[in-house]
Amino acid sequence: MTLHLAVALDGAGWHPAAWREPNAAPRALLSARYWAALVAEAERGLLDFVTIEDAFGLQSTLPDGPDERTDQVRGRFDAVLLAARLAPLTSRIGLVPTATTTHTEPFHVAIGIATLDHVSGGRAGWRPQISGRASEARHFGRREFPSLEHLLNRPGGADLSADPHVRDLFAEAADAVEVARRLWDSWEDDAEIRDVATGRFIDRDKLHYIDFAGRFFSVKGPSITPRSPQGQPVVAALAHARLPYEFAATSADVVFVTPHSADEARAIVTEIRELSENVKIFADLVVFLGEDAARRKARLDELDGAELASDAAIFTGHVRELAELLLRWREAGIQGFRLRPGVVPDDLWQIASGLTAELRARAAFRSRYEADTLRGLLGLPRPAGRYAEAR
Repeated sequence: MTLHLAVALDGAGWHPAAWREPNAAPRALLSARYWAALVAEAERGLLDFVTIEDAFGLQSTLPDGPDERTDQVRGRFDAVLLAARLAPLTSRIGLVPTATTTHTEPFHVAIGIATLDHVSGGRAGWRPQISGRASEARHFGRREFPSLEHLLNRPGGADLSADPHVRDLFAEAADAVEVARRLWDSWEDDAEIRDVATGRFIDRDKLHYIDFAGRFFSVKGPSITPRSPQGQPVVAALAHARLPYEFAATSADVVFVTPHSADEARAIVTEIRELSENVKIFADLVVFLGEDAARRKARLDELDGAELASDAAIFTGHVRELAELLLRWREAGIQGFRLRPGVVPDDLWQIASGLTAELRARAAFRSRYEADTLRGLLGLPRPAGRYAEAR
């Protein structure tokens, strides 16, 4: 079984001092050309997809609200709009932007992701993400949230899954994904007739109201965007504990998990498989690669004033050693990996060129793209529209 590989792109890399590396391009970070070069490199490496980070708040070292640091990257593009800009510059690699399910109307997200699927020819995905910070809620003024810092500082606060506020955010996220999926199905595949002779552009009987009514949303439908090439763009979710595992199992096609060992990976796979047999399980890793990887990371830690900390395991070493780790974790049930390059372009190039070649030599990675759509690359079937089946 070959591995699936993806990269998570965020600014200059996942180390907060990455922008200060000699090969970094801090003046180009907020340019389309910079991002186009990163995704082109990932596509040259035949990776399955890239994810693009996004949030409603500036990057910060604090759990809730902006900090006062001026020595780290702050600011980013809207991920969905950026993915749409990158789509015509690529041909095979999947594009999976992050879009929050909190403060955002699922109708808007659904048509944005469907549009991305159209303009990319079937390579779109969506990473739904909750936005639980009080500081972010204040951008909108419609809801008041408790401070995450307050929640984390209370007894047992490290595990937020029992908190009613957090549980509501995940329930809202599940409803948002369900609304999007229904909207993606609200046009049948052959709803567009486009017959000039008869003057019929659409078959109105093949557009369907979704009539969704839940705790958080009431959406009539149908979508304004015709059914896209994949039918259902790929939904991918990051999960660290039971509550987000449950969300991913019921709402996502792919789940990103964060084990720190093969044994932990095996335990996580077992837990998720009890919830879903179908979701694809990817492990996240922050990676610094090459002969000088340890030296580069140590220098960046010194520049930042602290050793890098991450929710995901941090790997530092040669691509050969990373390939061995990935194959061990595959034996634990991990089907793919989303790698977070510590520094781009350095570690992205090591992934796309060195790691893929190392895995290919072990018959564990593709030598060409075998499908035109992201669902095809991931081995996911194109689902039939639910309303067409019911009609």
